[in-house]
Amino acid sequence: MKFHIIKKAPFLLLLLVLPVLGKMYEWLNNRPHRAVDISTTMDQYIPFMPVFIIPYILWYGYIFIYLVYFCFKDTKVYIKTIILIVTAECICFIVYYFFQTTVPRPEVVGHHALENLVRYIYENDQPFNCFPSIHVLTTFVIILASLHIKNKHFLNTIMIHVIGSFIIISTLFVKQHVIFDMIGSLFLVTFLYGVTFDQLWIHQKSETVYAKDK
Repeated sequence: MKFHIIKKAPFLLLLLVLPVLGKMYEWLNNRPHRAVDISTTMDQYIPFMPVFIIPYILWYGYIFIYLVYFCFKDTKVYIKTIILIVTAECICFIVYYFFQTTVPRPEVVGHHALENLVRYIYENDQPFNCFPSIHVLTTFVIILASLHIKNKHFLNTIMIHVIGSFIIISTLFVKQHVIFDMIGSLFLVTFLYGVTFDQLWIHQKSETVYAKDK
C-alpha cells in the first residue's frame, strides 16, 4: 500500500496548474471591458439566498479533494480530468477576453455570518467573466469523471453528486451567475468530456497481481 501511494504521489504535481489557472482568471476578472448582461426574466425569479454561499465556498475544497482522490484511485482518470479542466478553462478565458459578461448583484442587507461571507465573495470576485461559469464547469467535470472511478463506496458516490449539485445551483442563488452561464458550462463540459474520455488514449502500465497458492 505504501509503495502504491509513493508511486502515484508525483502525479499530484499536476495540481500546480490550478493556481496558474486561478491567476489567469484573476487577471481577466480585473479588466472590465464592455461587459454584457445576459440575464433573463427567469433569472429574476430565482431568489437571492445567502445560505447557498456555503456550498459555493465548498467548491474550493471539493475540487481539490476529489482530484487528490482521483489521483490515488485511478491515475488515468485523474490525468484526463486535469486535461479536461485545463482545456475547458482555457476556452473560458478566450471567451472572457473577447466577450465579457456581467451579473446584476443584489444589495446584501444584514450582518450575519452568511451575509458577511457573501460580501467577502463579492469584494474579492468582480461581477465579470461569468459565461461560462468555472464553478459549474469544474464541478460538472468532477461529477462526470467520478463515473469512471471503480469500486467507490456508495456514500462517496452520493457525496460527489449531492455536493456537486448544490455547488452548481448555488451559483444562481448567490447571484454569481445566471442561467445561461450554467447552461454554457454544461454544454462545454459535455462536448469536451466525450473527446477527453473517449478519444484521448493514455498509456497506463498494467499491474500484475500474484495470488499466493493455497
